[in-house]
Amino acid sequence: MEAISREDALALLKKYNKDPFHLQHAFTVEAVMKWFAKEMGYGDDADYWGIVGLLHDIDFELYPTEHCIKAPELLREGGVGEDIIHAVVSHGYGITIGNGTTLDTKPEHTMEKVLFAVDELTGLIGAAALMRPSKSTKDMELKSLKKKYKSKGFAAGCSREVIERGAEQLGWELDKLLTLTLQAMAATEDELRREIEN
Repeated sequence: MEAISREDALALLKKYNKDPFHLQHAFTVEAVMKWFAKEMGYGDDADYWGIVGLLHDIDFELYPTEHCIKAPELLREGGVGEDIIHAVVSHGYGITIGNGTTLDTKPEHTMEKVLFAVDELTGLIGAAALMRPSKSTKDMELKSLKKKYKSKGFAAGCSREVIERGAEQLGWELDKLLTLTLQAMAATEDELRREIEN
């Protein structure tokens, strides 16, 4: 695995992303990916999983209609290895983007499958947390998350179909994916808040 330091990865992300919402999403997915790495027995690779999470949407802000197509060029220019590029591109598998192209790089490694599964879901859980008096995931129960999940109008931009395909690729029931991702977000919430405030 060709590694890029987190410092360099963050500088690269910020070169193409200025919107606080996009940066917060990158930090959230980074933290959740690291949590999953440790939880699933890949603790030694946790920083690597995190960097993939940090960089996964590098092209989205400037090139939304070329999402996952422009990324390899931006990442290569930044000295990022082909393994990370494959992981980043694979989170768009099967999705048709703005220019009508359907992305066909399949998630293969467990890490790539986790990224595919949690990307949209972290957005939905984050939106659900904002509706709570505490604005936190720490006191959110699976029951209330599932209620929001089933409400089609809630966080409509977060594709349930992609989330469900993600669970399927991991061989998990949807409830398991929801439970673990909620746990991951609750466990990393304080660290994430510090990151965003920096």
